[in-house]
Amino acid sequence: MTVVSPRAAGHQPEADDTRSRLLRAAAEVFAERGYDSAGVAEIARRAGLTTGAIYSRYSGKAELLLDAIAEHTDAEFRRLLAGGADGSPTAVLAALGAHLVDPEPEPGQALLFEAFVAARRDPDVAEMLRRLLADEDDRLAALVEQAKADGTVDPALDTEAVVTFCHSVGLGFLLYRAVGRAMPARRDWKSGWIASRFSSRTAAACSSR
Repeated sequence: MTVVSPRAAGHQPEADDTRSRLLRAAAEVFAERGYDSAGVAEIARRAGLTTGAIYSRYSGKAELLLDAIAEHTDAEFRRLLAGGADGSPTAVLAALGAHLVDPEPEPGQALLFEAFVAARRDPDVAEMLRRLLADEDDRLAALVEQAKADGTVDPALDTEAVVTFCHSVGLGFLLYRAVGRAMPARRDWKSGWIASRFSSRTAAACSSR
């Protein structure tokens, strides 16, 4: 099934407002009830709309979940880019890593966890999630390549391996939060994340687990 995100279309302000209401409501319901128990009717009710407003834009819950995740993760990524200390790729990567231990997780993290749970049983969700991760791969790979070019990341490191490592760390934090695992102090985690610099020693330690 081909997903055409409403973000790519040129909508009128009224349509943009409808979409925003739908995605806010969807994020709330998916986070509270999980993907399987979330109902389209409940999402529509919270958005103050009809189920027809959903089905005129999405084929079902899977597409709605994907767009909600994309909306929230895009917003998080833009915020982190804006907050970079010096705008360098290394600073952005460090900000992304430090963001993992924020006291209050962003809505996108809860939605992403629900998507992974649902993907075990729903092939449509799994396929959409693979596409979403591929988009994230491209953005992270671009940052890593820039960091290689300015010498702050070892050019000998394989970009795909570094991107996979970043995803593995980020997704691991989703599981930590799911079981209520205490997070390290932001200052301690940030200093450790920056110090690692994707070193071969870090990669070897991770691969030995």
